[in-house]
Amino acid sequence: MRAVVFEEYGGPAEVREVPDPVPAGHGAVVRVEATGLCRSDWHGWMGHDPDVTLPHVPGHELAGVVEAVGERVTGWRPGDRVTVPFVCACGGCPSCAAGDQQVCERQTQPGFHHWGSFAQYVALDHADVNLVAIPDGMAYATAAALGCRFATAFRAVVQQGRVAAGEWVAVHGCGGVGLSAVMIAAASGARVVAVDVSPRALELARSFGAARCVDAAGVPDTAAAVRELTGGGAHLSLDALGSPATCAASVGSLRRRGRHVQVGLLPSPDGTTPVPLARAIALELELLGSHGMAAHAYPGMLELVGAGVLRPELLVTRTIPLDAAPAALAALGTAPGAGVTVIEPWSR
Repeated sequence: MRAVVFEEYGGPAEVREVPDPVPAGHGAVVRVEATGLCRSDWHGWMGHDPDVTLPHVPGHELAGVVEAVGERVTGWRPGDRVTVPFVCACGGCPSCAAGDQQVCERQTQPGFHHWGSFAQYVALDHADVNLVAIPDGMAYATAAALGCRFATAFRAVVQQGRVAAGEWVAVHGCGGVGLSAVMIAAASGARVVAVDVSPRALELARSFGAARCVDAAGVPDTAAAVRELTGGGAHLSLDALGSPATCAASVGSLRRRGRHVQVGLLPSPDGTTPVPLARAIALELELLGSHGMAAHAYPGMLELVGAGVLRPELLVTRTIPLDAAPAALAALGTAPGAGVTVIEPWSR
């Protein structure tokens, strides 16, 4: 099969022929019809994730068709149209037993723990626990956007963030996950303030329901701007980019007893970053993390997609062939881009 491979962190990535994967007894191999290009892939390529070993194939948000299954898989068969959360859970640890597969203690992640979906085929673990059927009529490109950024944003806004109608929600960083959060929060009846340096990203945020926008390139203090626009601060704020600046701005933009949700991965190897904890103490803020969404939680989100309340297909702004993926991956470091870029491994 053809796949994007890199052999050094931050070094050249290239499309080359590599052996086809085979399924584990509990796993499946999926023919990748579409896979999203995510900033998390850039972090892995740069060496920010200790689970990535070289040589490596990135890619973790995908949709496609089951090609083969292991002998212990009972719920899936070749030909099934599927997607998968980026956290593949084991199904047997205490966290999985509690329904918290997104923080599985023995999780594997395609594109991080093992070779991923910037390829024509990908092997996935524990298929009966992790595969999700794609609804009839949903395009593969749309489904590929669900497994990481859209499902992550859905859980961050709805479940972790506990959004309520009428609240102010600030979204710092309007790439794929940030725009997903804007759409989901607005559909939940919240008033959204979108923050980004890109005019195009802010334009998309408005079209997805943002009530206010802050141009971070022209405002010296984005947290103060959000507090002014919301009459005292956001009830819920998300760092959807993942940088010390956006993390601090998200916390700083909250009103008393507000809720910060960290969604974007932070760039340091150990994930630490300065956080204004004195403000968190004084205002009794909640600081929360959000790490994907378990496969069993997809039906509620998919029901809203099917009803047209949520429209993830609008987030897909560009499709590219596999040969264009190495350059697009490298570009994420300086130009994360607005919307979602989807790679189609079988196109030329």
